Amino acid sequence: MKEIMPSEGSVEAKDNFAPSPPGHSLTEDNTKWAWGKPSKVVDPEQALQEAINSLKQDRIQLEMVKLLIGGASIEMIVEGYLFQAFQEGRFTPDVGLLIKAPLAFYIASIAEEANVPYRFFENKDALDEGTMDDDTLLEMMQQNNPSMFNFIREKINEDIRGGQTPPKGSEGFLGMDGGKE
Repeated sequence: MKEIMPSEGSVEAKDNFAPSPPGHSLTEDNTKWAWGKPSKVVDPEQALQEAINSLKQDRIQLEMVKLLIGGASIEMIVEGYLFQAFQEGRFTPDVGLLIKAPLAFYIASIAEEANVPYRFFENKDALDEGTMDDDTLLEMMQQNNPSMFNFIREKINEDIRGGQTPPKGSEGFLGMDGGKE
């Protein structure tokens, strides 16, 4: 007996393992989830005050201190709180982003008062991430803005001829191609 293949585009031809098409979630009722309903708090100041009030509870403060001693970063604690609050429908992600920094500083102040060692960021070099070193800047400037490169090089050379010592880190600049007089 020959198996009949369903026609293309029919319900029978649908692949049950295929991913949902884009926008599919917009066709479902998401009010069954807490985040699908209007938030309980829309004012960032009120959301921050509620977070601070919860941190003033002895049991929660003790658990937070344990996390900090265990090596959890303040960034991780704050993001965990914000994610949970969003899932519970307490506030929207934009309110969470607005209270993120003040909440982190409040937790840091609690750690300072308790003499608890803490890490502010999850990555050790979080503040250096995405920064450009001087050599890269100078190479880019030489290629893309040669007039500025030449102006700065000439100003440094002029200062050196006047008896001033070159600024710290300018050795790389003076040693670059085109840095000869």
